[in-house]
Amino acid sequence: MLSFLSEIPKLLSTQGNLVLPLLLALWIAWGDLKTHRIPNYLTLGAALAGLTYNLIFHGLGGLGDGILGMLLGFGLLIVPYLMGGMGAGDVKALAALGAWLGPRLTFILFCYMGIAGGIIALLVLWWKGLLWYKIRQGWILVVNLILCQPCGTCLDAIPSPKIEGIPYGAAMAVGMVVLVGVKG
Repeated sequence: MLSFLSEIPKLLSTQGNLVLPLLLALWIAWGDLKTHRIPNYLTLGAALAGLTYNLIFHGLGGLGDGILGMLLGFGLLIVPYLMGGMGAGDVKALAALGAWLGPRLTFILFCYMGIAGGIIALLVLWWKGLLWYKIRQGWILVVNLILCQPCGTCLDAIPSPKIEGIPYGAAMAVGMVVLVGVKG
């Protein structure tokens, strides 16, 4: 048991940038699934901890990478947030994870969580019986944009039922699990 404890500093210095944010991502997902909110104390604390971790274990270069990862995480999700596609907590959560991961791994996480989010969205729509309805809505949008708009006659949009948004923290956690699995 004591030999394991002596390995913790080594593990944190080599894999801490993945293991600790994985635990944070799972905490974020749990809260987001439960309450549909990601609290500021969690995102701010995670960001500060990530920057501190990078400074302690990787020096000023690590701190710079953490800052760049945080800015990239924020930048990747701010436009979808401004368009109403996700909540502010999701933006802050990716920024916080970016503080741990640096810019390269933050971008990889963004790609993985995008794939996971798409799959989760399809599953939720299928579960609620709205998948084919949404596909039809998308088709009408494409037809209107490509074919009908130049001539001024557009197809009528199908009225959309109100559906609850997807807690994107879950997609973040799945993306983080994949990232750790690929890097581990």
